[in-house]
Amino acid sequence: MNSLELKIPPVAQVIITAAAMYGVSKIAPALKFSLGGSTALGIGLGIVGLSSGIMGVTQFKKAQTTPNPQALEKVSSLVTGGIYKYTRNPMYVGLVLILLGWAFYLSHFLAFVLLPIFILYMTRFQIQPEERMLARKFSKHYHAYLKKVRRWI
Repeated sequence: MNSLELKIPPVAQVIITAAAMYGVSKIAPALKFSLGGSTALGIGLGIVGLSSGIMGVTQFKKAQTTPNPQALEKVSSLVTGGIYKYTRNPMYVGLVLILLGWAFYLSHFLAFVLLPIFILYMTRFQIQPEERMLARKFSKHYHAYLKKVRRWI
């Protein structure tokens, strides 16, 4: 396991990315753009993202397992129902949608550039280590789930 894997909680990663997005929007104001309705779009994406995350946590609570990505040893069941029929990572999809909404709210090109960096970081240092643990713990059931449901969307 890499020293960065599972070290920075996803919420902290979102805060860091959102702050960086804000920072680049102030450092390079010439790259700001005007898009009618960008604030409403940003708020809408944020609401959809928050809803996705809440649905993911709710499914974990129903299954009586931990939604805490820093406590993988406490995972007691493989959650495949509800929103998990459509994405294996609805909480992370929700975080991306919140950041996408923030980028639209900021209306700045560099804010959008930071989104794929966040996704790549999350995939490599959060999702892949979680997937390895789930494969070890739930073996055949998890591999069958992998074949049915995509990582992101």
